[in-house]
Amino acid sequence: MHDRPGSDEAATHKVVVVDDDFMVAEIHRRFVDRTKGFTTVAVAHSGAEALDAARTTAPDLLLLDVYLPDMSGLDVLQRLRAEGDDVAVIMITAAREIDTVGRALHGGATDYLVKPFEYAQLREKLEHFRRRAHELATQTSADQTFIDSLFGAGGKAAEPVRLPKGLSAETGRLILDTVRARGELSATECAELAGLSRVSVRRYLEHYLDAGLLELRLEYGGTGRPVRRYRPAGH
Repeated sequence: MHDRPGSDEAATHKVVVVDDDFMVAEIHRRFVDRTKGFTTVAVAHSGAEALDAARTTAPDLLLLDVYLPDMSGLDVLQRLRAEGDDVAVIMITAAREIDTVGRALHGGATDYLVKPFEYAQLREKLEHFRRRAHELATQTSADQTFIDSLFGAGGKAAEPVRLPKGLSAETGRLILDTVRARGELSATECAELAGLSRVSVRRYLEHYLDAGLLELRLEYGGTGRPVRRYRPAGH
């Protein structure tokens, strides 16, 4: 385990950018370096390079791609944890399969962001990481409210406590997780990914749209009605 400075909220957090595409890696590096409080200390294009950079630079955060030429980013994450390295990891990838998201979260990823994405989306993730790191470093005790704030419960992103009759919290959580993992999708796409009927999924999506957790974009093309596409609010 590395000792990482950064208890001060104003401290600069060291970041390692990992992506096999040199151009994409450079874009991500620029995104990081234009964000106050963050600086890129290494750029890696393979799993081996990512592991070496993590060992030699002791970063606070890895922006880690899933698809790498020599090993999966999930394998990189697993190896880091096996070595006792608790570096924060944001998975940044085009992988949108729910099982990949689940493996990343269970493996100890801090967050997950689907590319391509805009700078504002990455900045939001970085700022959330910064606030969380500051709170962990400065709090001397933890009540339930503080714990919920760290794990994203009870805040704006939490699902409504009360659901309409006939809708279950478990299914609703699955649908919200599917939308957040994909970034934006239609009811048909969400149903296919979640393994549910389109009619059922549409009810949940419309409920979360009314509740303000999701936003709607109408996609026009060809003849007929526009496709209703849903995405997390604020994205």
